[in-house]
Amino acid sequence: MNGNQVISNYESLSVLTEQMREAAVQGEWDQLIDLEQRCSLHVAAMKPADAVAVLDEPSRQAKIRLIKKILANDADIRSRTVEWMGQLQRIIQSNRQEQRLQHTYGGT
Repeated sequence: MNGNQVISNYESLSVLTEQMREAAVQGEWDQLIDLEQRCSLHVAAMKPADAVAVLDEPSRQAKIRLIKKILANDADIRSRTVEWMGQLQRIIQSNRQEQRLQHTYGGT
């Protein structure tokens, strides 16, 4: 695999992580899950070739820039999903408390 193909793979991965970030921003959790699955498949497919590719300096620098962008997208996605999971946890706890109260004091 040549340097252009490696960079192309990382560019595609960067686009996927940007789409994932946007889905997280919009709260489109089902879309985020679908994109994450596509991303995992993409990473698995590109790993073997990436491990043996020899890059010239401009390609190596491009790869580094793309990896930094991918990691920034990943950090933003994680931040947003942690926040979302916290909200879900609060909702679940509130529902449990309501069920306990109804069980203890009877519902109408």
